[in-house]
Amino acid sequence: MNAPWNPTKGASSVREPYAAYVCDEATGDVIRSVVSELGWSPEKINKGGLKNAVQSLSVSASPNILFVDLSESGDPLNDINGLAEVCEPGTFVIATGKINDVRMYRDLLASGIQDYILKPCSPDHIREAFSHAQMALNAPRTTEGDSRRKHIVTAVIGARGGCGTSMVATSIAHQLSTAHERTTALMDLDIHFGTGALTFDVEPGRGLIDALDNPGRIDGLFIERAMVKVSDTFAILSSEAPISQPILSDGSAFFLLQEELRAAYEYTVIDLPRAMLIEYPQLVTDVKTVILVCELTLASARDMIRLLSWLKTNAPQTTVIVVANKVDPKGNNELGRKEFETSIEHPVDYVVPLDVKIAMQSTKLGKPVIEIAKGSKIAMALIEVAAKISVNDDEDDEDGSGEKSGGAAGKPVKVAKKGFFSSKKK
Repeated sequence: MNAPWNPTKGASSVREPYAAYVCDEATGDVIRSVVSELGWSPEKINKGGLKNAVQSLSVSASPNILFVDLSESGDPLNDINGLAEVCEPGTFVIATGKINDVRMYRDLLASGIQDYILKPCSPDHIREAFSHAQMALNAPRTTEGDSRRKHIVTAVIGARGGCGTSMVATSIAHQLSTAHERTTALMDLDIHFGTGALTFDVEPGRGLIDALDNPGRIDGLFIERAMVKVSDTFAILSSEAPISQPILSDGSAFFLLQEELRAAYEYTVIDLPRAMLIEYPQLVTDVKTVILVCELTLASARDMIRLLSWLKTNAPQTTVIVVANKVDPKGNNELGRKEFETSIEHPVDYVVPLDVKIAMQSTKLGKPVIEIAKGSKIAMALIEVAAKISVNDDEDDEDGSGEKSGGAAGKPVKVAKKGFFSSKKK
């Protein structure tokens, strides 16, 4: 999939700029108004949807941009694969349909289409999709090896509220962006009560809220404007949504944000509230490392058991790192470390000691704990966690296998590709 377009091959050099196959007149009218603005012929708008597109393209050259309607398709994913059989490499496919399902959306992108627009289509959505396709067509071509941008996603999840998940997430992100000199994005998904921006004494902005309200706006330019830059290599995406404003989302916005962050940064650290795993399990689909933050308490042990079991079933590709936070150096903890490890049947990989003074100083100065506590045992533990993420990253480079070291063994992460719709047509 996604082979580069060679304009000198076959009929590619005389391709039509676009063709559309729609199932209803309303969609056709919307496309007609947009292509008229672009100076394209409205005669290339055909009825019949995906089925007619497959029949037509089996005996004719593919256009640069192909718009197909999936509304009458009983099995969209299988039918899209059928379209790939007759479509020439280099065609950008934009699909539309009535099904609002984030999993199907992900699968469609993975199959090679560029975009999926939920009906009813608006002129703005069609215009934006065509514009993105044109920009990609006019962009300099690169080989597949050159175009791959390495990206590592790490999720930080707390076993219990108040165990210091955000402190660990902000410290890890800061360390990766400074000591490891990697462009890093921190995505704080505690929509109403997130403290990611607060930790660095910056305003969270409205980027995350706007993305959830209108996922169709999410693209590279949106990310550039929505991210709050802390330094040249570090930026935050967070929010402080009014507590009277519930967030209603099917999860597609979160996926789109991850995709765009993948293109713009080398690392993404997600401060992920555990409750979101229930409603949006797809959030950890492309996560390489999950850091589970806990305290040495009975309640933490109970929920760690449940989280470890959930991750083993739903995200077997991840490396799991267990971080015990707020551990009393004098041993005055509810459970001992060995007792805790026996209960959860997993080792505690790193221990972050309790230090109230450092935590207070971090809050007052608006800087992450790892920066405030340089040279302390807290900082050293957090530095080791960040180094572990980087080591796992480097190990993948050395053997090329994508296998994880330590933690939960799993399969390599599969990255959904976007862009040129390649095919098997000769």
